[in-house]
Amino acid sequence: MVPMSERTIALVTGANKGIGYEIAAGLGALGWSVGIGARDDQRRKDAVERLRAAGVDAFEVPLDVTDDASATAAARLIEDQAGRLDVLVNNAGIAGAMPQEPTRIDPATIRTVVETNVIGVIRVTNAMMPLLRRSASPRIVNMSSAVGSLTRQSGRAADETAGPVAVAYAPSKTFLNAVTLQYARELRGTNILVNLACPGYVATDLNGFHGVRTPEQGAAIAVKLATLPDDGPTGRFFEDAGEVPW
Repeated sequence: MVPMSERTIALVTGANKGIGYEIAAGLGALGWSVGIGARDDQRRKDAVERLRAAGVDAFEVPLDVTDDASATAAARLIEDQAGRLDVLVNNAGIAGAMPQEPTRIDPATIRTVVETNVIGVIRVTNAMMPLLRRSASPRIVNMSSAVGSLTRQSGRAADETAGPVAVAYAPSKTFLNAVTLQYARELRGTNILVNLACPGYVATDLNGFHGVRTPEQGAAIAVKLATLPDDGPTGRFFEDAGEVPW
């Protein structure tokens, strides 16, 4: 087996199930060493065991993206095991309690969703940044959604991907898109490429398994962006069909 020091090292948050698990599987199939970031101890352990049984060099990373100490400890674990991080996929996310009509929602729901979907991404990215800077070709992939597109939400595109009215979830992805642009602006001129991935309407527990795509299909765009060449794009928003309108 190739030692970890010679492998590409990735961390996928929310990787114990669904799209995150399939992203980890896809990166592992490339021969990478993949950290399975998840807060549930048993689900994380089970995911690592299943990935290892499939031939993936997976390792556990206890991680609650809403907790500063947890993110710091996760970075320390990766530093101790690998000394660097080549790819970070910020996949962990929640939908929040429904319904989410703006006239009816409890503001606490919005706060909870943003804490995971936006602040959690910032928290983990910043904790991992020193390790990413040690990589020859670092990549950051933030998992967004077509519902975060203001163009699609406003109806300027005749598109069904706007989804239902959801004043917590949809704007959290718009917020994430804007945050990702700021990272791309700050990191422009470095070797760190940071992009957004839209997996499409995937059947996961986030939507009650009503989606029309499989988690494996949804993971494909993240794997593609994680493996961009050094002259690849940064600060862009992609789905399988191409760029998503902002």
